Amino acid sequence: MESLWSDYVMPHFPPLHGSIKTDVLVIGGGMAGLLCAYQLQNAGVSVVVAEARQICGGVTANTTAKVTAQHGLCYHRLLQTLGKEQAKQYLQIQQKAVARYRDLAEKIPCHWQETANYVYSETDRQILEAETGALHRLGFPATLNSRSPLPFPVAGALEFRRQGQFHPLEFAAGIAQALKIYENTPVLSLEGHSARCPGGQITAKKIIVATHFPFLNSHGSYFLKLYQQRSYVLALEKGPDVDGMYIGAEKNSLSFRNTGDCLLLGGGGHRTGKKGGGWNMLAHFAAVHYPDSAIVRRWATQDCMSLDGRPYIGHYSARTPDLYVATGFNKWGMSSSMAAAMILSELITKGRSDYAGLFSPSRSIVKPQLAINALESAANLLRPTRPRCTHMGCALRWNKQERSWDCPCHGSRFDPDGKILDNPARKDLE
Repeated sequence: MESLWSDYVMPHFPPLHGSIKTDVLVIGGGMAGLLCAYQLQNAGVSVVVAEARQICGGVTANTTAKVTAQHGLCYHRLLQTLGKEQAKQYLQIQQKAVARYRDLAEKIPCHWQETANYVYSETDRQILEAETGALHRLGFPATLNSRSPLPFPVAGALEFRRQGQFHPLEFAAGIAQALKIYENTPVLSLEGHSARCPGGQITAKKIIVATHFPFLNSHGSYFLKLYQQRSYVLALEKGPDVDGMYIGAEKNSLSFRNTGDCLLLGGGGHRTGKKGGGWNMLAHFAAVHYPDSAIVRRWATQDCMSLDGRPYIGHYSARTPDLYVATGFNKWGMSSSMAAAMILSELITKGRSDYAGLFSPSRSIVKPQLAINALESAANLLRPTRPRCTHMGCALRWNKQERSWDCPCHGSRFDPDGKILDNPARKDLE
């Protein structure tokens, strides 16, 4: 169950031995962590990356690698809830992220392909028209099309031009070469400005936590502000060329993009620890609509979902001036990782960023999703079954399709032998 990207051989780095000092420590060597380090190093800051296992061995290796500022139908909602200025800020930083990837891809071989991204609806053209109107108010030339190459009729497809897709591990390897990275170096604890690791200690003036789900429970209340979702991908050999990247506007819809000779078909998602369509749903769809294709690879990924659809990028909490976080990318990890790197680099080197308020992790958490998260956690804490998650003690559920123990509270996952697959848990099952 490894992605197509996982065939690429990544560079390896030694574990930490001894005690070192640096300006900035980045905890986590996925795309977000590497980009933060790369951006800071280019700004003249000394940076160290500490990765618990191997760089990009988790969520980054399982992305569909779409780079787009079109995050579903988000701009009509942002315009209504935040107003024009902040909605425009969200669009600006995401477009800057796409442009930054485009520029870096000119010198980092990564199979970059500039293409359009589309959000389609099978039944509701009105929601697409509302989003198109919102984007035009923000000054963005989105186009609403009536046709698509998808194998079912659509009410419309909203187009963002000049977006991109790429090979994420090739790109990550390209930026990692110039960085000071320690692999197999988990951070066991943070005490002030010092991180204790199995082989030594890293002391830094500033620390960025880029571990997908933040691992410190003593600050920030991320166990309340985040939950996780699983989503699934099939690589279909001899699948048709859809000439772009597509994702549905409705819940439980499908995504499409091509890479090489394969069509990547995504969907079947669900909250981690719950049941969903998974690969079975995707395989049925492929058999009906693409009968001449062959499934050559299947994999799944996990996304951190915030309470209000915006990432948490900035100070880890209001009480931690030298500790920062990047998380809650809501299934748009590639562009949001770059946006996080740009914002955090400005906060650390200049003391401010125009986008800090929009993504502040300390913004209000009084949202409907908060109640859902709290009820889910309470129900599973009280459920009298074993095994229990080593993060906060919730009852685990057996995931039959993926053969894993999954936590419905915060999304930790363990293999059948109890080894950690996904955080925020940091200890294996007993």
